[in-house]
Amino acid sequence: MLLKNPIIPGFHPDPSICSDDKGNFYLVNSSFEFFPGVPIFKSTDLVNWEQIGHCLTRKSQLFLDKIPCSQGIWAPTIRFYKGVFYMTVTNKCDKGNMIVHTADPAGEWSEPVWVDQSGIDPSLYFEDDRAYFCTPYTLDGVRGIAMSEIDISTGKRLSDIKLIWTGSGGKCLEGPHVYKIGGYYYILAAEGGTEYGHMITVGRSKTLWGPYENCPHNPIMTHRNDHAARIQGVGHGDLIQDSSGNWFMVHLAFRMATRMVHHLGRETYLVPIKWENGWPVVDTPKHQVYEQMEVPTLNVVQKPFEDIIDDFDYDKFPFYWNWLRNPVEENYDLKTKKGTLRLKGTAVTLDEEDTPTFIGIRQMHFDTEFSAKQVFEPKTADDFAGITVLMTNKHHYDIGVTMLDGVKSVIVRRRIGDLWAVTASKPIADGAVELYIKSEDAAFHFGFKDSTMNAVEYIASGDSRYLSTEVAKTFTGVYLAMFVQSPSGLIAEYDKASYKYLADEAKVWNQIRSF
Repeated sequence: MLLKNPIIPGFHPDPSICSDDKGNFYLVNSSFEFFPGVPIFKSTDLVNWEQIGHCLTRKSQLFLDKIPCSQGIWAPTIRFYKGVFYMTVTNKCDKGNMIVHTADPAGEWSEPVWVDQSGIDPSLYFEDDRAYFCTPYTLDGVRGIAMSEIDISTGKRLSDIKLIWTGSGGKCLEGPHVYKIGGYYYILAAEGGTEYGHMITVGRSKTLWGPYENCPHNPIMTHRNDHAARIQGVGHGDLIQDSSGNWFMVHLAFRMATRMVHHLGRETYLVPIKWENGWPVVDTPKHQVYEQMEVPTLNVVQKPFEDIIDDFDYDKFPFYWNWLRNPVEENYDLKTKKGTLRLKGTAVTLDEEDTPTFIGIRQMHFDTEFSAKQVFEPKTADDFAGITVLMTNKHHYDIGVTMLDGVKSVIVRRRIGDLWAVTASKPIADGAVELYIKSEDAAFHFGFKDSTMNAVEYIASGDSRYLSTEVAKTFTGVYLAMFVQSPSGLIAEYDKASYKYLADEAKVWNQIRSF
């Protein structure tokens, strides 16, 4: 089949994958400062994925209050063993590494068990009713991948921590996973740092505790030497075998928007794997990943993306909506007025590392239109409600309604580092206003339509590079969101929001070829 990557677009980094005993696959991603934590997806074919929930849905599992951007939840691993799903992950702003478990991955997960081993990017390996825990670790001044046996129910160590592999020589050895395949134990890891020099490396051993020998063709996957490739930052892989015996690997990478900048975040990709002389080999031209590539070992129909048109006619938010840090739940009201989302503002703004009234969706494509129909009656210039494209509290573009010189107006506001600017403004009529953010690779465009207008008027644009990882220095990706700020607690009402992919396959193919 012709596979289109990424299989899970937008900010979905650090993928980890497992399968159950019924032929289903499950995949999790990092979520950093966003709530709920650790999105979980299900698939029967490795190509089409449906989000079924989150692993961390309660503040007792996930403490994010006032944490810095790009902190919080780092690099989960999911594993299935004897009828139970286990997910381990790092919370950089809590007690370190945790494990939660469940028999139903679409339901609620347990309270966390904290593990007696430090490091980031934790992983689990099970064998003969024993659980082993792996992290990057420094022992006696040597940096590598360390392992210990743990009590899976308490997180306490049952053995000393032992360094089992020091990698292939790249910096930032992280993201380890251990497997037993055939007569060998394999350790898969990322090196080079999660940026343009990222790579995937592997070692193997006849025994679990090592020593592990390096694969002679390490790195088994990287784009570090291909500056013409639009996809960059390839790393952090996890292996999986399907029911037919075929092997695959999920991994992260990012798509450049323009040369050497990206803002969608690190996404989830899929590549086929073959085995040669006992080593995994990425079975693609040049051992690289492509946005479109033939994969003979897959024979499924890849479903197209469906636009999201939300009328808020429900009692529980769909999984695609996220919040910044732990939300103040009473500020998000679906009950008072059926079919209307009522957002209550606070004094907290988008410019703070805190919890503003904010509900957003990941930007998953370069060419999109995000819109929301809003009713908001500001009293002062401190009252501001609208929609935003946000990377961090210091890097976001907003369009919304406020009071400007005593007149109800729509304004476009840009925050880039320590610079703030209102770049456009227009008086608007009373009543509802539709707000729009239209995006393409290099820019975002901001428009509105009130009750007196027949068409959307776009009044300002912003360069996407200033919301990029390279400028904002983040590990996440941009969100498109509704927000309200109001020290007096004013409410904005929304009866419709939409996210549309403005697909242009010819343009997409030209972009793929031109980088």
